[in-house]
Amino acid sequence: MRIQFDQLVGLGYGKYVRSDEVIAVEPITEGRGPGRRSLVWVRGIPQPLVASRAEGSIIDDLVTPAEEASRMRQQRSALRQIATGLEEVSPVLRRVLKEESGVDIAELIDEAERVLG
Repeated sequence: MRIQFDQLVGLGYGKYVRSDEVIAVEPITEGRGPGRRSLVWVRGIPQPLVASRAEGSIIDDLVTPAEEASRMRQQRSALRQIATGLEEVSPVLRRVLKEESGVDIAELIDEAERVLG
């Protein structure tokens, strides 16, 4: 992994830090479900900042070039819209699609949710 320099990384709560100033990221697990909040240590600040984002998404932003991160956000948004649309497909149509073409709508929704985390 290579940290991207001179990039702002959003921590949530209106907080941003420069990517090359982040020293460590740690999930907050006590009293929270996994993937909810993180502690972010920043060079020059003695106490960690509390981020409202999961450590994985913060690390993704630290190591992903800004253009690629923007494209990934757009792709995630499109996938969310597709999954939401597929949830509206009636059970009858789902059954017909599966029988006639082998397309399993429930499986597609599950896979989209897995990818989106």
